[in-house]
Amino acid sequence: MVRSLWTAASGMIAQQTNVDTIANNLANVNTTGYKTEVAEFKSLLYQTLQTRTTSANGESKPVGAQVGLGVRNSAITSQFDQGNLLAASSATAFAIEGAGFFALRGAGNQTYYTRNGNFTMARGTNGMTLATTDGLPVLSSTGTPITFAANLDVNKISVSSDGQFLYPDANNNPRPLGMRIGLYQFSNPSGLEKTDSSLYLATAASGVALNEATNANLTDSTVNQGYLEGSNVQVADEMVNLIVAQRAYEMNSKAIQASDEMMQQANSLRR
Repeated sequence: MVRSLWTAASGMIAQQTNVDTIANNLANVNTTGYKTEVAEFKSLLYQTLQTRTTSANGESKPVGAQVGLGVRNSAITSQFDQGNLLAASSATAFAIEGAGFFALRGAGNQTYYTRNGNFTMARGTNGMTLATTDGLPVLSSTGTPITFAANLDVNKISVSSDGQFLYPDANNNPRPLGMRIGLYQFSNPSGLEKTDSSLYLATAASGVALNEATNANLTDSTVNQGYLEGSNVQVADEMVNLIVAQRAYEMNSKAIQASDEMMQQANSLRR
């Protein structure tokens, strides 16, 4: 009976993590570029009560007896399904269709990756730099910050579907500026390390970032100017998952209560 107490307690702890994950998904339902997270579980060790070869007469038994010792959270993975494209009034808003990620230059020369294309123009000493709302420069396909000359009208800059920056010439025909917004893919995006602000870091599990501009084996993503990628959280699914997790938590608490009552009855037995 003590074993059942700890087994049910492990179930309550695991379901609390599940509820936390679902709550985080619902909280980020309107976060640009957010990807749904799913809690995954695994069973703990099994205790052998009786082996397959034990019997009262010394005969071979084909089936043994093992009892599980509970559950624990094994991983919380992100689902990188495509989110809906939402129209945005800003000319520096970009949405990716495909498996690509934008690259950003962070503190300490650290490279971050994101699906949030809500960018803006930041004025610097060398002109106007494309950056996030937190001031992180967006990187080009060559790995350098995207900076435009100070004499360019940034409102006239457009971006083609392959990420090329264009600017109208004297005849008002868009001409390439020789820069392309960087798009990077990963062999295992679920292995990326999640940070705040929908940013990710490459890890050994995700593999190195693969540049779409230099890797012919990749299926190129499409850049949509004037759009943002919404989160891929499905509210109805999350609410159903929340109800299931809540009921599982409740059943584990009932198991603890039942075990406690059985122990009380055992302690109250009289000859």
